[in-house]
Amino acid sequence: MRRYAVVGGGISGLVAAFRLRRMLGPAAEIVLLECGSRLGGCLRTVELAGPVDVGAEAFVGRRPEVPELLAELGLAEQLVHPSGLRPSIWADGVLHPLPAGTLMGLPAGPDAVAGLVDAGTLARIAAEPARPLRWVVGGDTDLASLVADRFGAQVVARSVDPLLGGVYAGRSATIGVRAALPALAARLDAGAASLSAAVAAALPPPSDRPVFGGVRDGYGVLLDALRRAAAATECRAPFVGLSRDGAGWQVDPVGRVDGVLLAVPAPAAADLLRGVAPVAAAAAAAIPSASSAVVALAVPADSPLPPNSGILIGTGEPVGAKAFTFSSRKWPHLRGRQLAGRSVALLRASFGRYGDDAVLARSNPELVATAVADLATVTGVTVTPLAVHVQRWPAALPQYRPGHAGLVAAIESSVAELAGLEVAGAYLGGVGVPACVAAGSAAAHRLMAR
Repeated sequence: MRRYAVVGGGISGLVAAFRLRRMLGPAAEIVLLECGSRLGGCLRTVELAGPVDVGAEAFVGRRPEVPELLAELGLAEQLVHPSGLRPSIWADGVLHPLPAGTLMGLPAGPDAVAGLVDAGTLARIAAEPARPLRWVVGGDTDLASLVADRFGAQVVARSVDPLLGGVYAGRSATIGVRAALPALAARLDAGAASLSAAVAAALPPPSDRPVFGGVRDGYGVLLDALRRAAAATECRAPFVGLSRDGAGWQVDPVGRVDGVLLAVPAPAAADLLRGVAPVAAAAAAAIPSASSAVVALAVPADSPLPPNSGILIGTGEPVGAKAFTFSSRKWPHLRGRQLAGRSVALLRASFGRYGDDAVLARSNPELVATAVADLATVTGVTVTPLAVHVQRWPAALPQYRPGHAGLVAAIESSVAELAGLEVAGAYLGGVGVPACVAAGSAAAHRLMAR
């Protein structure tokens, strides 16, 4: 009987186990190792007047991976889309509409950020195409340096950083152009005459498809379906050892297997690879992570919140939260929730960016109080929570710093030399759920092909 080990029970690992089961059939044994108390990694659904996601809540709707996976698992009816309301940005003490037609907050011209930045910044953006652009083909830099030089610091703080804070729990000063915005880097490599021209060329074409999607009853239903379909032997114990054993591998604590797929965060991958792939281990160890926290609140349904899907917070503003999501306005399926016979609205406050681990030092009551106070600051509305859930995500989001693509290449090329060993995870090809689904599937297929 063939035997394989998947280490890590997040979405990448669960998808990998599911794919292995589909390829190997019912006779093979697939062992799923998870050292935590639950499966799902950074995806979690809890009860708060019904199921609510307190990790990732959406995925990029223009990517096919999640809708196709839902359909494959018989969950096509779970696919939902947002209401169409847009978020605002709170900057300089004022709420502004989220700029349209930008690339992760980078404008192709001044009109995109008119009203969000001052007149001097608009003039700088308008004049940018006439300034010589210095870009090293194949090189990399952090987004803040590039954008501040070409467009000004206000574009960084008020447009780019608020969006990056949600995707990476980071700031543009620590996020590399090549890894975070590969389409932009490709246009710059191809000789774009200006940053404005590169952004315009990298913008996705207009589409009628929804930008985002979600799972009606929460990601928990997807995780449960993957778990059932994978039919893996679950081992809830620390994974403490990996070594070659002839044509196979020894995995402590589960014994000999024909192949191993590591779907764990970068620091754990570094520890596990150190004895068998030292180059890959060193590269993985060089990828840092950011911690974050989500405060989910059920408040009276008549709370007079702004008519938006949420609020993103600019850098340097005097609040602790980095964003608010008005979940019941963003997602139609969350409207009309009841708690003890009372109609409620759901919202989320998000905390934490790279380098700011102090957020995890606050107690749950402190985080809830900060969320309520910050919401009052940015909206003028004081809410009374009827129920709360505080979710902490320590070291959960890998940081795609300048040079990240080189680290990934080193990991993948080193592991490729070892038959029967593969890696997957958010630190490799993207932090979003579709990227993790793709990574888990690709790793499982590579493992079988080799």
